[in-house]
Amino acid sequence: MLEISTLTWVLTIAVIVGLLAIDLIMAAARPHRVGFAEASAWSVAYVLVAVVFGVWFAMQYGGQASTEYFAGYIVEKSLSVDNLFVFVIIMTTFAVPEEHQHKVLTFGIVLALIMRGIFIAVGAALLSLFSFMFLVFGLLLIYTAVQLFRHRDENPDVEDNAVVKAARRVLPVSDEYVGGKLVARVGGRRVVTPMFIVLIAIGSVDLLFALDSIPAVFGITAEPYIVFTANAFALLGLRALFFLVKGLLERLVYLSAGLSLILAFIGVKLILHWLHVDIDERVPEIPTPLSLGVIVAVLLVVTVASLIKTRRDPSAKAHPGSLRAHRTKAPDADTPTDR
Repeated sequence: MLEISTLTWVLTIAVIVGLLAIDLIMAAARPHRVGFAEASAWSVAYVLVAVVFGVWFAMQYGGQASTEYFAGYIVEKSLSVDNLFVFVIIMTTFAVPEEHQHKVLTFGIVLALIMRGIFIAVGAALLSLFSFMFLVFGLLLIYTAVQLFRHRDENPDVEDNAVVKAARRVLPVSDEYVGGKLVARVGGRRVVTPMFIVLIAIGSVDLLFALDSIPAVFGITAEPYIVFTANAFALLGLRALFFLVKGLLERLVYLSAGLSLILAFIGVKLILHWLHVDIDERVPEIPTPLSLGVIVAVLLVVTVASLIKTRRDPSAKAHPGSLRAHRTKAPDADTPTDR
């Protein structure tokens, strides 16, 4: 295990919180439509920050630790792109005005970081106490991969989200966004705005993605510091990446299939590690450099194949995939059916 000092942890968290604060201040102080040039500049800046951190990490803790960080960063970045699909669906479903999308995304990233921080702490504790958790995490990722592949051509049903449905039943919701406020006074009574419901939807989705992404990055490394930084730097660029590639997302028609392959591969890697540690040391393990190569290769193939597919068939549209099939509503009694 790496010996990460308390000072290093504090400084790292301070940098991440500082970057988040910049996003929050910008979103609150100047709501506006984020253009391509602005999104490109921020995306490049966040990638450079992640790369600079990786270089510093290599100088301080060696090449192996740095390789694990970059592999974890790429895994989390690729899973974050799928997360963007769901953000697009939520924005469309709730008709979020463009000037408020920046704020929604920033709050969504903050919620994701908090949830993933909790999951990282719990996951690291479980792995240190019970080595069979590598087996549990591996099986969880393989199950997720199978479900994602089965429903790769579907979109998650945001309106069917149990938390969102409960919030709508319990809370009075206004029809308008009321300047992007969470709570407002309309017609003499205090109500929550659709922005509040949107944040609930994004928070519940972030929770589901954390359940997948944390075991996935633990398949690359068991170092909590690497897991945290890989997640944090991947998520920090998510806001700018949303505005940069939201027009391109629908062209990545094979992304869900590629992510399912990556999750299954990491699941197998975790199970082999458990077998090597707990059952028989002769069981081979998958080295991190090989994992990094496989992940990059899958993403490249998926991206190129998707662009070729959509160029030949412009009607083809990408979907983020779903972990369960959508329930079909029974037709009303008065609705005629085909016979």
